[in-house]
Amino acid sequence: MNSKKIEFLNKSAKEVRKNIIQMSTRAKSAHTGGALSCVEILIALYFEIMNVDSKNPYKDDRDRLVFSKAHDAKALYAVLAEKGFFDKKILDGYELNGGRLPGHSTRNCVPGVEISAGSLGHGLSMATGMAYAGKIDDKTYKVFCILSDGECDEGSTWEAIMFAGHHKLDNLVTVVDYNKLQGFGYTKNVLDLEPFSQKWKSFGWEAIEVDGHGFEELIKTFKKVPLKKGRPTVVIAHTTKGLGGVLKHINQVSSQYRPPTKEEAEDAITELEKL
Repeated sequence: MNSKKIEFLNKSAKEVRKNIIQMSTRAKSAHTGGALSCVEILIALYFEIMNVDSKNPYKDDRDRLVFSKAHDAKALYAVLAEKGFFDKKILDGYELNGGRLPGHSTRNCVPGVEISAGSLGHGLSMATGMAYAGKIDDKTYKVFCILSDGECDEGSTWEAIMFAGHHKLDNLVTVVDYNKLQGFGYTKNVLDLEPFSQKWKSFGWEAIEVDGHGFEELIKTFKKVPLKKGRPTVVIAHTTKGLGGVLKHINQVSSQYRPPTKEEAEDAITELEKL
């Protein structure tokens, strides 16, 4: 990938992070850290990989993205706006009276949001259903599903994993935002997921682990999917919770709940501008 493309993607990531921080601050909204950790994943998919059209967001042959970690919807909204699905001014009303953007991503609140989600553990089941329907109807679209690592504690997630493997849904790609923090602590202490890759493989998936903030590695990987014909793909993206946000909350549980103050937001955006 050439340097100009990487520069463009990094600039887009910076703008998205600034918008996430500003949205969190205006609305005094939680879940900033998890929104910041998946920025590069979303930008890589929407700007380089997925067959989508911001002017025709529900075209029949589009690739679908199921944003299962819907509490981090700020990231999805900000990336969709950056891609031109809707006016960035709409971001100003996030979680505010009279605004169009609820705290959890909701279908039809703005163009490009595929599903309504909120209770963790449902997203992969919906994505699996979309992929299965695509196989039945002989469609060429791919379905991408972004999971949090914490929702991989859910039994419904593993039911979907088992179903997708059994039905050989190689049009399904799951990306786990593996920032290693969840609601009440580090995942290794709450409910250890390791050996994570091997668990997915044992259910009939192809698994690969990548740097979730590295555009070249993400895009190179996404361009290869399905990694093996007849097997769904999981991309375990190692990320840092709160990256690019308030320094004292990076890789801390506090980034899950504590919104930035106005002063913290200004400082974080100043630091982003230096990158």
